[in-house]
Amino acid sequence: MRQDEPRERTPRSEAVSEIIQEVGDELTAAVAVPGELTYRTLDKFFTFVGGATSLLGRALGYVLRASIDVRETFNQMSAIGVASLPIVLVTVTFSGMVLALYSAQTLVTYGFAGTLVGGGIGLSIAREIGPVLTAVVVAARAGSAMAAEIGSMKVTEQVDALRALAVDPVQYLVVPRLVAAVIMLPVITVLADVVGTAGGYFVAVINGVPGGGFISSLQSFVEISDIINGLLKTLFFGATIAIVGCFEGLETRGGATGVGQSTTRAVVLSIVLIYILNFFLAYLLFGGRESV
Repeated sequence: MRQDEPRERTPRSEAVSEIIQEVGDELTAAVAVPGELTYRTLDKFFTFVGGATSLLGRALGYVLRASIDVRETFNQMSAIGVASLPIVLVTVTFSGMVLALYSAQTLVTYGFAGTLVGGGIGLSIAREIGPVLTAVVVAARAGSAMAAEIGSMKVTEQVDALRALAVDPVQYLVVPRLVAAVIMLPVITVLADVVGTAGGYFVAVINGVPGGGFISSLQSFVEISDIINGLLKTLFFGATIAIVGCFEGLETRGGATGVGQSTTRAVVLSIVLIYILNFFLAYLLFGGRESV
């Protein structure tokens, strides 16, 4: 009987070792998948940052040398700015009206309506609502159009045809869109600020805020530097929208499906970068004012 015991234990030990090996393989796979996903995400992120930065540098080189197609730039100014103006005005106007509704209802209760509502609405629109919402709307409308248009040209080999004709796609496609976006974002933001503040004034007066108090509060709290700094942010937003849209368009692969994917990525990346930039710009332009 003792001679048979090793023969009985051997299959059991093999089974145990197989189970341990399988468990180890599962744990290794579970640990490897997040690591692989993180590596792919970081690789795509740094590839995007490097490619977009290189594209921006090449485009700025043409701008500094004044190698700009003026006619195409005006066409892009119309497509980016004028065509986006109605939806920008509607968005910012109703945002200002909602802000005024909440502010008026709250501050009228505590007796501060005449001294705070106008200034609060004016500062919010000049510093944040006007520039940020304008950039988001333009990114959704014009940024997606840039990516789709250039992406369609890429998959149909029109971009390669430009290179064959000794025409740099960056100069012909990217520079006019970059210049147009940087010029038009501040322009339509000014109009959005005015219309948004007017909408806020209308709603505030309806909800019990004295019109004269609203105007005097607006004049007391809002300084010209607030408006200028808000417009300064839109220069960076406009450049971001143009570079991201053009970069995603030039990197398009895979036919019609690739064009759709590039368009989606352009909108998502533009909006995310706009909010990230907004934080740092707001900190630099407004955050440290009290401590200086």
